[in-house]
Amino acid sequence: MDCSRLDLHEDKEKNVVTASFELPGLKKEDIQIDIHNNVLTVAGEVKTDESKEQDGYAVRERRYGKFSRSIPLPKGVKVSFASV
Repeated sequence: MDCSRLDLHEDKEKNVVTASFELPGLKKEDIQIDIHNNVLTVAGEVKTDESKEQDGYAVRERRYGKFSRSIPLPKGVKVSFASV
């Protein structure tokens, strides 16, 4: 899984860092968010299994993958979570 779609913005005046991830195809329960020692870590796992009939053949596609992305945060940053 490609977890490279990340927008990161720091507002030094307000002491706020905003990180936005695009995680297409993932459900909330497939994502873990952790903050430890001023490091934000977003991790998850994709498991898809699709089957269909095509021209008399059974077509089965499977996709599995794990990802983890860690971002160091400035000291003293207040943390809150928002979702879409």
